[in-house]
Amino acid sequence: MLAALLIGPAGLPVAGVLKALADRLPFVHVESGLAAVDQNVLFELRLPRVLLGAVVGGLLAVAGAGYQGVFRNPLADPYLLGAAAGAGVGATLVIVVLSDRPTLAVPLASFAGAVGGVALAYGLGSTAGRGGGSGTATLVLAGVAVSSFLASVQAFLQQAKAEELQRIYSWILGGLGLADWPTLAMIAPYAAVAVVTLLLHGRLLDVLSVGDEEAASLGLSAARVRLTVLAAASLATACAVAVSGLVGFVGVVVPHVVRRLAGGSYRIVLPLSLLGGAAFLTVADLVGRTIVAPGELPLGVVTAFVGGPFFVLVLRAVRGRADT
Repeated sequence: MLAALLIGPAGLPVAGVLKALADRLPFVHVESGLAAVDQNVLFELRLPRVLLGAVVGGLLAVAGAGYQGVFRNPLADPYLLGAAAGAGVGATLVIVVLSDRPTLAVPLASFAGAVGGVALAYGLGSTAGRGGGSGTATLVLAGVAVSSFLASVQAFLQQAKAEELQRIYSWILGGLGLADWPTLAMIAPYAAVAVVTLLLHGRLLDVLSVGDEEAASLGLSAARVRLTVLAAASLATACAVAVSGLVGFVGVVVPHVVRRLAGGSYRIVLPLSLLGGAAFLTVADLVGRTIVAPGELPLGVVTAFVGGPFFVLVLRAVRGRADT
């Protein structure tokens, strides 16, 4: 995060940045020596963007770890249950319909769309489950069906407003262009609720990993834990997608690396995924805005360059364990 604050088109002195940051701490007063323009670059452009990137990365990674705990599948990711497709419909609808396009309209609509997509998938999966479905597998299939339907709705909306395709695709590719203090304040309470809920369920996910029957023998309601973790992970995903667009692979890459380094206990995986996701996306955004400077590479493209090959490696490892 410090590197992301220091590196950019506007060269800022390291000592001045450190002093300016220290000056914002309670009961600390340090003269930074930064000019007014540099102060604005640091506190109105870079700092909100770095913090938003850290929040989005942490949310996607901890949500991915939560989904993987519920489905007991290392390939599960935050977009599994229609969150991404629902957010895409919400954002596209606002871009197509609203002519004035207020600043907060797109993130609010994508947030509502993500929550609606997950709710629709869960409702459909629950209905199918009562008819003899097989629990989590039914829910995943419902998510795939809902995502396909919502993707077709989004494609229809795009064709209805072809002149807005560039803006729609820039949102789909992901980025932190909306980063400012009001955006951070908008998602902060929802993100806090989602993260705290997931972290508090680490021990319960460990119990759930041994099987539903064993969990029930210990007095644990597997259905209640799954529903709570799914709701919290979906809320975290909705918050992230609402302000960054579609940024893929964070929820697969980071939890898998954490498991390899620190073990499989969700009491460890969840908090370390939160920190690792924040670091990963901060670095990805730094690469995206410097590697083709003065242009900017979409954030989703950067994460896909890393996540695509990594996903293939994880898939091969999973298949290898299944074969043995």
